[in-house]
Amino acid sequence: MARYTDAVCRQCRREGVKLFLKGDRCYTDKCAMVRRPYSPGQHGQRRNKMSEYGVQLREKQKARRYYGVLESQFAKYFEIANRKKGITGEILLQILESRLDNVVSRLGLANSRPEARQLVRHGHFLVNGSKVDIPSYLLKTDDVISIKENSKNTAKFRELAELAASKNIPGFLEFDKEKLEGKVIGVCERADVGIELEEHLIVELYSK
Repeated sequence: MARYTDAVCRQCRREGVKLFLKGDRCYTDKCAMVRRPYSPGQHGQRRNKMSEYGVQLREKQKARRYYGVLESQFAKYFEIANRKKGITGEILLQILESRLDNVVSRLGLANSRPEARQLVRHGHFLVNGSKVDIPSYLLKTDDVISIKENSKNTAKFRELAELAASKNIPGFLEFDKEKLEGKVIGVCERADVGIELEEHLIVELYSK
């Protein structure tokens, strides 16, 4: 499967916003958006006026890169959202927020979404007691996310357990710090989305 392999900080600089792709580093002065807050490339510091299409495209790319989703996956999620009753943009964000890799990250069981994706692929997590190693797995209300028993005692997860205790958990999730177990208790509300997005621009882009 195609996957972005260049320096991830270039993605933040291209979108002009922190996408938190490197975990704790993004909160320090080493963050590329602090050191070079302009687009990458030799013409990055030019201020070009974008067309309406360009603005819509950049908003879609920002969402796609934040959640680590391929173009074909993103288009599929939009089709699902568009078929459901309700506000298409908000439903799209609810679908993206319900991905297993995103939920693992939001629970604090990984330092970033890329790391969460890798940990899920390596089979460290259970959903309702069964191993799930598909990062794009869509969780539902009442699904329980836990760490495999033989993974809990590794140095990596002991470190993550300490960090998870200080994380702010969004309202659609709950987290048991003793059991290191998370649960989906509802649907992600618009206010719980972890990045500032104008989702209506994405809907306009796909509706053309």
